[in-house]
This record gives sequence, C-alpha cells and structure tokens, in this order.
Amino acid sequence: MPAPSPWCDFNETHSGVVLFLGERAYKFKKPVDLGFLDFRDRDQRRRVCEREVELNSRLSPDVYLGVGDLVDPSGVAEPVVVMRRLPERYRLSTLIQNGEDIASEVGRIARAIASFHAGATTSPRIEESGTLAALRGRWEANLAESEQFAGRFVDASVLAELTSLVGRYLEVREELFEDRRARGAIVDGHGDLTPQDVFCLPDGPRLLDCLEFDDRLRHVDRLDDIAFLAMGLEVLGTPWQASQLISTWAEYLDDPAPPSLIHHFIAYRAFVRAKVGWLRAAQVGADHAPEVDQFVELALAHLRAGAVKLVLVGGAPGCGKSTLAGAVADRLGMVVISSDRVRKEMAGIDPAASAAAPVSQGIYDGEHTAATYRELLHRAEMLVRRGESVVLDASWTRADDRERAASMAGGLSVDVVELRCDVDPATAAARIRTRTDISDADQRVADALRRRADPWPSSHDIDTGRPVVECCDLACEHVGATTTGAKAAV
Repeated sequence: MPAPSPWCDFNETHSGVVLFLGERAYKFKKPVDLGFLDFRDRDQRRRVCEREVELNSRLSPDVYLGVGDLVDPSGVAEPVVVMRRLPERYRLSTLIQNGEDIASEVGRIARAIASFHAGATTSPRIEESGTLAALRGRWEANLAESEQFAGRFVDASVLAELTSLVGRYLEVREELFEDRRARGAIVDGHGDLTPQDVFCLPDGPRLLDCLEFDDRLRHVDRLDDIAFLAMGLEVLGTPWQASQLISTWAEYLDDPAPPSLIHHFIAYRAFVRAKVGWLRAAQVGADHAPEVDQFVELALAHLRAGAVKLVLVGGAPGCGKSTLAGAVADRLGMVVISSDRVRKEMAGIDPAASAAAPVSQGIYDGEHTAATYRELLHRAEMLVRRGESVVLDASWTRADDRERAASMAGGLSVDVVELRCDVDPATAAARIRTRTDISDADQRVADALRRRADPWPSSHDIDTGRPVVECCDLACEHVGATTTGAKAAV
C-alpha cells in the first residue's frame, strides 16, 4: 500500500504556490514579474486565477472548483484557485516511477486529449500561430536566447548543430504547414501537458494546469500540444509509451502526420525545457539541473532522426532491392516508391499485369525509362516538401539519373543516401526464376543491366545474400536513423 499523502503540504514554483489542506488544494499566484508574465497587480492575479479555472474546466471541470479569497484581518483579499486535491498515487509520473504498467492509461489519456482537440477552438487568428513563419520565429527566439549559455551550460557545437538541423527542416516545408492549417490542426490547446499534471483516476484521466497567462502559448498545432506529453514520457524512460500516446491519439482524431514532424515537435518541446533550465540556473548563479542535459540530448536526437532524407535503393534485377526498400521504409516510417509500379501506371497498365519485352523495348525503352525516372523524382519532391522521407526503388544504373536525384534533393535541403544491392549471380538468377512481384525483368534483362551499369562510387554496397533483417540493419545505419530512443516515439 502506498503511504498516505500528508494532510498538509505545499509546492512552490517560480510563479506560484500550491497549498494542500485535506481534500482541497489552494493555488496562489506570486506577485512577481518574470518578463513573460507579470503578476504584481492583485487585480491581474485575480483575472489570471479566473482564467485558469475557465480554461482548465475544459478538461477537468470537477477539479477546478472556482476562485476564492484569503482575507487578512485588514480585509485585503488575496485571490486563490480552489481545487479538488487528487491523490498523488494516481499521478502519471508517479505511476511510471513506481514501475506500473501504464499502457491502458496511456490509451485513455490519448482518447481524452483527442476528444479535447476535436472540439477545441480555432480561428484565423489562432491559425496564424501554426504557420511556418511562426514556428521559425519561435525557434529563432529560443536559439538566440540560448546563445548566452554556449560554453557555460552547453557546447557551442551542439547549439550550432541544433540550429543547422532546424534551419534545414524548415527551409522548404511551407506545404506541410499549410496542410496542417487546412486540416484545422491549429487550435487553442493545453500548452503545457506534462506527466506531472496528468492524473489517472479510476473513472478516467484528469489533465491539469494548462497555460493561462498568455493565450498565444496555447495556440499551437495539436500535434505540438501532445508532443509535449510524449516528450515528458521519454524523459521518464518510457519511449514506447510516448509512441503509443501519439499513434493512439492520431487514430482517434484521424490526424496522420509525417514522422519527421512528430520528431520536430518533440525536439522543440525538449529544447524549450532545456532553455528554461539554463535561465533558471543563471538566475540563481548555479549549475543547471542534470535533467537539462537530457532535454538537450533528446532535442538533438529527434532533430537528427527527423531530418528528411531521400534514399536511392538500386541494383540489377534479382538483387533484392525491392525487398530491402520495403524493409527500410517500414522500419523508418518512410514512403517507398517503386519504378516498376510507376512505369506501368504511366503506361496505363495494371501493375500486376505483365508488360515483358526484350531489352530496351516496349515500356522499357529509353523514352519510357527517362519518363519513369522523371516521375519518380516528381513524386518524391512532392512528398519531401510535406516532410516525408522517401525511398526510391529502381535500378539506378545510369549516373545521370542519380545526379538528377542528388540535384533535386540538394535544392530541397535533403540528404541523399545511396544503397546499391548486390548478390552472387546464382542467387540473383534463382530469385528471378521464382519471383512473384510486379517486375517483368528476366535473366537477359538482368544481364544487360549489369553490363550497362555506370560506376556508382557514392553508393553503400549491401550484400543481399544475407538475411533481410541484417541487410535492413546495415541499410538503416547508412541512412543514419535508429529504431530506439528517438525512433521509438514515432
């Protein structure tokens, strides 16, 4: 049995104090000016208390009971938010720290947040906070404010890499963020979802303490809103529950998003927490708390994992490139586009139907092949602009096709990873004889493509004679992504 909470207790933050007395909690605002908030005026403190009750009643109406007064003998009344006191044992962070299985609780939390977001207020003014320019402005402000701590709390090289990764991601993402606005994804949300402020009661979760002192801080992409809680779960050592939270939420809300955007929002939330930690440490003239370094590492890991990439997977027929392309795409959350499928679609042929022809004839002649590669890159560009990493499954035997892919990617600030599959001729021949996919290539075509293939010195060679899992492991190392840590939260 957990130890009972003391009848009387209190908790102090930089802007307020919560006094716990029996079954009630009384939340006072400090008369302080912290720059981003100013509570020095008593009337302002009352307005903020009233706003806090109003806003938090959207998610936990039975917890926020109203605004009261602490009146001294002279009659001066100090406003106070009166709340129902919730048992500490039900706090989400406490459940995690106690080693509880929180899978079912995370599902209920995801549903509650999705329901809240589905009915949350939006407007043209609120939507302005979801533009690419708005997000870039927030990043630039936080990075600029953090520069004073370079060499003191954080390595200058780390800040430089963070800045570079953010800039590359945001450079050509207008279409992604316009799509988010068109979906109605920019809402008046919670703004400060943390595991410490979520209580998993037997009759459902209660989400407390939304941002009340500045409306603009709550006007966010709803994915950004829930990413804050996912980030908190990762910090507490439960990345798979972070992944469950976002995937379940997205399913309830029917709000898919590219993995890169999930990574980006988690990184942003982690970096803001790091910056706040540095500021607090500087204010008291002390070193920052150890968890601040964890926030920095988390931000960097997610920005790296969320970097949009173009992966070329090539090789002669029978080398296993389509199998590897699909495995890499599945593991890393990428979109795979197959030249075999695109070629037949452009010719008006069912991809499952045969269009076999002699070498360089039919839909495999030079004209059709050039058009196929142009379409591959066109489709890849559209996806990349929307934040999707793309795997292009094709032979890639011609150097000029690869050069065009690299040029396109360079113009979009996207890294290209080139993987050349190869296997011994006997294995390739056996695969061609027994294959059941949509490829029309026979042994004569395979031999011709091998002879004609231009050198590919920039590629990473993958021996596909090994098990698919091993080949995928190696390919993912070259792509520069992992399946643990940051990847687990997507």
